Amino acid sequence: MKLEPGAERAHPLTRIIDATLARSGGWLPFDRFMALALYAPGLGYYANDSRKFGQMPASGSDFVTAPEMTPLFGQALAVQLAEALEKTGTDAVWEFGAGSGALAAQVLDALGKRVKHYRIVDLSGSLRARQRVTLARFGDKVEWLSALPDTMQGVVIGNEVLDAMPVQLLVRVGGRWLERGVVAHEAGWAWQDRPTDLRPPVEPEGPQDYLTEIHPQAEAFIATLADRLTRGAAFFLDYGFPEAEYYHPQRHMGTVMCHKAHLADGDPLVDVGAKDITAHVNFTGVALAGQNAGLEVLGYCSQARFLINCGLTSKMEHATQAQRALAARLIHEHEMGELFKVIGFGVGAPWEPLGFAEGDRSHTL
Repeated sequence: MKLEPGAERAHPLTRIIDATLARSGGWLPFDRFMALALYAPGLGYYANDSRKFGQMPASGSDFVTAPEMTPLFGQALAVQLAEALEKTGTDAVWEFGAGSGALAAQVLDALGKRVKHYRIVDLSGSLRARQRVTLARFGDKVEWLSALPDTMQGVVIGNEVLDAMPVQLLVRVGGRWLERGVVAHEAGWAWQDRPTDLRPPVEPEGPQDYLTEIHPQAEAFIATLADRLTRGAAFFLDYGFPEAEYYHPQRHMGTVMCHKAHLADGDPLVDVGAKDITAHVNFTGVALAGQNAGLEVLGYCSQARFLINCGLTSKMEHATQAQRALAARLIHEHEMGELFKVIGFGVGAPWEPLGFAEGDRSHTL
């Protein structure tokens, strides 16, 4: 959906962003721009009807997530969820940002009667409609919500959810920190930096200019979850790093990335509403947000180690060669195995989830 310059200016999402810019004095911090680009009702990337998830560009999709690659992902994750349901004495699974519904179907098939309620919290009406089709065979066991309830019990999962939460951009120029925002410019938008008191949680070493992100929305989400979850556990899988790696001197261009037609680019100011915008997760910030709000960090490790601990390799032994090849991408270090991490939280006394039984890296957070 790449628009000609004149047409783009008349696009409804463009008009909404321009109007928001005008009300804000002509400058928007990037997190507000990103929120509109992704979640403006009916128009933002996750709110419109375009197809997002699929294995190949020919399908009209933009990217693939683990559940679309192979059902073995959901089957392995379900092993951890089954243990968590037993340990916490709960019978509900909560999924945030359920995408195509593929993960929910895999988990429900694997858990069977061990889960009585599967509740999906998703802001996207178009994705909820697709999930209803995918999950129709599970009847009223599946429920949809558009916001967190005041209280909740059960086991929470979020696969590639935190990376899609809006981030603020900070840039250090000549030793001075500025916040990067968006202004109108000819037929589109442009960057403009303004002085700020905001800082990254650690000062990147060296005198070089430096672009990075901070994640107040993701951390606020974890704190809110901690406030609402009265009994249970939570597991989040996403790409990212601990703080020391996130703000490494060599990572001086930030991590914001866009995805469209299975191609990546670094310019979130073009094709707005027609492509995904993400940023890597600072898992140290996420862990601290949970701890400060009363959650226990149950573990943190690479996706490869987590899935192997949950029995993925034994499940691969009984799969076809094609299925094994796809599942291998989940654990290979040069694919998703090392870049993706898993963090677990619990309410009350800590316990040792099997997903972190070997290779726990909590000490690196």
